[in-house]
Amino acid sequence: MAANLFASAGLEDAAPRPLADRLRPANLAEVVGQTHLTGPDGPIGRMARQGRPGSIVLWGPPGTGKTTIARLMAESVDLEFVQLSAVFSGVADLRKAFDKARERRKAGRGTLLFVDEIHRFNRAQQDGFLPVVEDGTVILIGATTENPSFELNPALLSRCQVLVLRRHDDASLEELLTRAEAIEGSALPVTEDGRLALKAMADGDGRYLLNLAEELWRVAPEAPLDPAGLAETLQRRAPLYDKAQESHYNLISALHKSLRGSDADAALYWMARMLAGGEDPLYIARRLVRFASEDVGLADPEALRQALAAKEAYDFLGSPEGELALAQAALYLATAPKSNAAYKAFGAASRAAKETGSLNPPMHILNAPTRLMKDLGYGSGYAYDHETEDGFSGQNYFPEDMARQNFYRPVERGFEREIAKRLAYWDGLRRKRVDGE
Repeated sequence: MAANLFASAGLEDAAPRPLADRLRPANLAEVVGQTHLTGPDGPIGRMARQGRPGSIVLWGPPGTGKTTIARLMAESVDLEFVQLSAVFSGVADLRKAFDKARERRKAGRGTLLFVDEIHRFNRAQQDGFLPVVEDGTVILIGATTENPSFELNPALLSRCQVLVLRRHDDASLEELLTRAEAIEGSALPVTEDGRLALKAMADGDGRYLLNLAEELWRVAPEAPLDPAGLAETLQRRAPLYDKAQESHYNLISALHKSLRGSDADAALYWMARMLAGGEDPLYIARRLVRFASEDVGLADPEALRQALAAKEAYDFLGSPEGELALAQAALYLATAPKSNAAYKAFGAASRAAKETGSLNPPMHILNAPTRLMKDLGYGSGYAYDHETEDGFSGQNYFPEDMARQNFYRPVERGFEREIAKRLAYWDGLRRKRVDGE
């Protein structure tokens, strides 16, 4: 009650407010960096213009305007704006919000329910939204920094449109700084290079950028700060990276594909990003070993040894010295000739094994350790390859009821070019043996 009295007296407006809050857009047209959604031709812009909002999930990194967009959407279509956080709310809070929405609906007013961090609700809690979204009791706008495909129920996703917010690029960050300077009435106390460094520190997060700018105005340095002075004055946050969430898989995928694409510089960059974000170096080492077998294979047999040596070096040295060994292995793998022939061959052999798993080996390649087994024909007719003319008997080693297969098809790159010659040579001898029988 007292809070309402202060607000009605105008005292609330005079209270201190963070710069990011003072710069909140007054309408959708003022939202920075998300015109693909909020512009006239964007899905949110169209909903607002037509006055027909739908339930949506806003997916994007921190500081891109999810809360602001939800609030402005409610204002543009004249809905009651109700905000909940999945971090602090439970089933009781949801029921209370739903009951009040039903009461408003009876009075002829709709409700836009904004749920921040909606991915933090468990599956049962998410199911609770289904009936009220289905019957229109609430227009739901959920905000999440995590991939909705992994974190939200399919049933809830089917009732919502997923809209992706973009991290702020340099142009939109510059626009935020320009607006901040206008409202503060003074230029940021940084040099031109310092301004670039400040935007780099924000890492696409508009709210964080404004918090940094506000801190600079509060400090009021005697001279404009260059990047070095900025680093001394401000504490840069850790890179946006969560080892347990989607960014973990995105960055390891970027590393793997950079290696496959023989882009050594990009591979080093993504590895450095992961290490800077706190990734376990041994996780990266395991991926390098996997890559050596999967994407280099026998095109360069040394690749696997290099990857394993890097893992051993890291085990011996630890961080940060051992990380150089991982970087060295990444460079070797990125610049090695590539082949997935072994990977594909093993996959084809595995499928064939599942389809023909009950077939026995041919009798002539079975050992006969007992008299009975010899009498039954085990090992009978086996040709010892070392005693043949070319060191190659050309016998059949597949099951008798299975046609000969060609799983391994080496490429014409690296050492596999030599392997292909050997296989062709043995295949020719095999055909001669068969024709001579």
